[in-house]
Amino acid sequence: MKQGSLKIICLIVWAFITVFSGFADEYTVNYESRVLESFNGGDDARYIWKTTASRFASPVRNANGEVVTDSNGNATRYPIISYIDTWPIAVFGYNRSNDQTLRSLGIRGQFDRMGYNWIDLYPVLADDENGNPYEIPIPGRVSNMDMWVWGANFRYYIEVYLRDYQGVVHGIKLGDIAYAGWRNLRVNIPTNIRQSRRTLPSYAGLTFVKFRIWTYPDERVGNFYIYFKQLKILTDTFETLFDGNELADPDYVDSLWSEGSN
Repeated sequence: MKQGSLKIICLIVWAFITVFSGFADEYTVNYESRVLESFNGGDDARYIWKTTASRFASPVRNANGEVVTDSNGNATRYPIISYIDTWPIAVFGYNRSNDQTLRSLGIRGQFDRMGYNWIDLYPVLADDENGNPYEIPIPGRVSNMDMWVWGANFRYYIEVYLRDYQGVVHGIKLGDIAYAGWRNLRVNIPTNIRQSRRTLPSYAGLTFVKFRIWTYPDERVGNFYIYFKQLKILTDTFETLFDGNELADPDYVDSLWSEGSN
């Protein structure tokens, strides 16, 4: 009986060692902090940021109270976005050198009535003449995401939307902005959002889709400002190398097969 129990224990230990060895490289990490978007703007900016809003967005009026219209005669509506010469002092200090561009993306919003109103902020490639929404590839397997946000103590909150390799879009709450001034908002990426496959190529990174600013239904929405600065990620860029790992690179495989073989 004792000999049988000893055999069972040995088998369990052997199985544990085998399984742990087989997955050990998955626990090797190389975390890097990267700036996904600086919100500096300028001629060298890769992205142009655009907005859409829910149905009760107010029309923009000029100094005379007249509704501003576009070239087609349609009313121009909030939000308005612009790059503003301001930044979080906690990160960049009070001064900057002459060759350093420091600005933040400002958002001015206004709605006709209270409720669950929202503003979407999404990127477009700067060289895209058609202005199509662009999803920013996120390198590695992202662990968390953070951004500096200036709030004016309105009871609003921000969500970030990420798309996984299966095409599913996940909305994650970045944080409430019911505070005064600049604050760093941070969120951990839930582990149930898949960033790898069982089959090769195993890497299956996420893409950034958009931000969404929500207003709580009991908060006033007459006129407000929000500022964004420096969207960063903490991401694991480690990839296990193996014999023939280049054949798990889709671009490399496409180049091989496009040449044809006899």
